[in-house]
Amino acid sequence: MTFDKIYQYNFPTTIRFGADSSKELGDYLVSNGIAKPLIVTDATVAHLDFFKSLVEGLKKKSLSIKVFSDIHKNPVKSDVYSGTAFYDDSHRDAVVGIGGGAALDVARAIVLRVHHREDLFKYDDLIGGDVYVTNDVPHFVTIPTTAGTGSEVGRSAIISDDETHQKKILFSPKLLAKIVFADPALTMDLPPAITAATGMDALTHNMEAYLAKMPHPMCDGIALQGISLISQSLVKAVNSPDLESRSKMLIASLMGAVAFQKGLGVVHSLAHPLSSLLDTHHGLANAVNIPYGMEFNIAGFEHKFRQIARTLELKEETGKAVVRYLFDLNTSINIPHTLGAIGVKPEHIDTLADLAIADFAHPNNPKPVSREDFKMLYKKAL
Repeated sequence: MTFDKIYQYNFPTTIRFGADSSKELGDYLVSNGIAKPLIVTDATVAHLDFFKSLVEGLKKKSLSIKVFSDIHKNPVKSDVYSGTAFYDDSHRDAVVGIGGGAALDVARAIVLRVHHREDLFKYDDLIGGDVYVTNDVPHFVTIPTTAGTGSEVGRSAIISDDETHQKKILFSPKLLAKIVFADPALTMDLPPAITAATGMDALTHNMEAYLAKMPHPMCDGIALQGISLISQSLVKAVNSPDLESRSKMLIASLMGAVAFQKGLGVVHSLAHPLSSLLDTHHGLANAVNIPYGMEFNIAGFEHKFRQIARTLELKEETGKAVVRYLFDLNTSINIPHTLGAIGVKPEHIDTLADLAIADFAHPNNPKPVSREDFKMLYKKAL
């Protein structure tokens, strides 16, 4: 793979991958008859030079641009309602999501809500709400700015309840973007801490997808290759980034999101409550928890961990070696080893365990996880 070219992949949707591919957005919108797109992003991205330049480029093509960026770091239902009202009031005809997981989740949820006006959580996939997604949706385009969630190729959005903080999954094949412009150049200026946290998010997606209990050999193969790419590139992408390391991380992030249609697991159920309750960055929450969650899963699945160790090219092909690798990797990219270091206190554990056992991810874990298991894991990581 040459890293100064643009490639097109048509799986799971059309993906234009390569440096400067995002510059194709304007011509794409014009050629598809779109005149008034709503760009959904976050407040940080909205002030970056590349974003301002992109918007100016679209305006030069006589496109009417409106930007919605009033979203939380961990998105909530009210963000989606506000964005939909903005879409309505400004008479938009498409949605372009630009950013990390939060922006792309809100963008996708707005895409759903434009023509589905029941209570947003009626469409929660965990209660079979996908059957109510029956109407058409606006044209949807995604441009990722981080290599972490892989939301750009997702079919679901994770949105929290404003009051209870419980996360809901809005899902439908209709919510897959028509096209993704995956431009690693947009990730070149990410700060090391964000690169590290989002990179560990991508690694968690790939590892948990590989271990998830549903049989899916195609996703397993994708996940293992994603793990390999991250092991080759994350430390460099954090500490001395170049286009090759950023490109490998971005494609590995895409691969993780494709693979986890198979399911996730205990690590995500440990991490989600930290974001909901304490507003912890999702990638950071996964990063701190992944060694503990992987250790929990070893017994009974030694053969799976042997394959992960081989993929990582570890000298010892064991689960313990994988866990040591994860702790060492966190050290090398300045991720702390304990939850206490990111603000978790003993008095939080009972509430975190309640949220974790109610979370959607752990039923796909290769082994069952009880509330007591979650308490044990939180205490161990504290």
